[in-house]
Amino acid sequence: MRTIEAVQITEAIAKLAVDANYYLTSDVFDALVSGQEKEESPLGKDILGQIIKNACIARDEERPICQDTGMSVIFMEIGQDVHIIGGNLEDAVNAGVAKGYTEGYLRKSIVGEPMFDRVNTKNNTPAMLHVSIVPGDKIKIVFAPKGGGSENMSTLKMFKPSDGVEAVKKFVLDTITAAGSNPCPPIVIGIGVGGTMEKAAFLSKKALARPLTVRNSHPDYAALEQELLVLVNNSGIGPQGLGGRVTALAVNIEYYPTHIACMPVAININCHATRHAEIEL
Repeated sequence: MRTIEAVQITEAIAKLAVDANYYLTSDVFDALVSGQEKEESPLGKDILGQIIKNACIARDEERPICQDTGMSVIFMEIGQDVHIIGGNLEDAVNAGVAKGYTEGYLRKSIVGEPMFDRVNTKNNTPAMLHVSIVPGDKIKIVFAPKGGGSENMSTLKMFKPSDGVEAVKKFVLDTITAAGSNPCPPIVIGIGVGGTMEKAAFLSKKALARPLTVRNSHPDYAALEQELLVLVNNSGIGPQGLGGRVTALAVNIEYYPTHIACMPVAININCHATRHAEIEL
């Protein structure tokens, strides 16, 4: 049994909050550069150039990539041979979020109650924490800030199995077309298929943290990812919704077993600043 102090988790979360908001990962940055090379619209090329320049300024001057520094979405894999001491896990996580967003001068965007009072919590807590128990004696943390504009474009539909893959393709394309410029394209599209309603939504968000260069290990889903990317980029929405060929940088699909009567599909869209950072303790 290996022990990890709760304060170690707090410090790790605080650093990840800043790193994710300041430094765009290389897979996303490279996809933007590649997208600019492929873009046929002069305006689209110029927009992508500005997005790339913005990411470089954020990295070099250690400033947030976007003013919307997002809700703190955290995926945590905890080894079953780990014992956390010195505090409660959720308290440690939220203390790290508060520390990172305060000391990193990141915008605090969370309201404590969603419908009536909507008073800002003033430290960007609570985080959306997703925990899974895995073999081993380590803790892996992925911190993925999620902006409100792209999150608002999320959709979920409970398909019948008989609807088939063509209905899913139409659902994805209709969702992206309806979203238009709202999620700040070029976007990354996360899709969750299977499980239950909430599992599909979880999978769609988790898909966004997968490197853009990695395709699904199942060949049929890998092929569908590529097909959907072509369909979306043929929509003409383009960078920032002003026309062009580069509407999306990638489509990532995650799937899970489901009931014989069900085929839930969730779509979670991320903007061109698809941010995440990770660490292993």
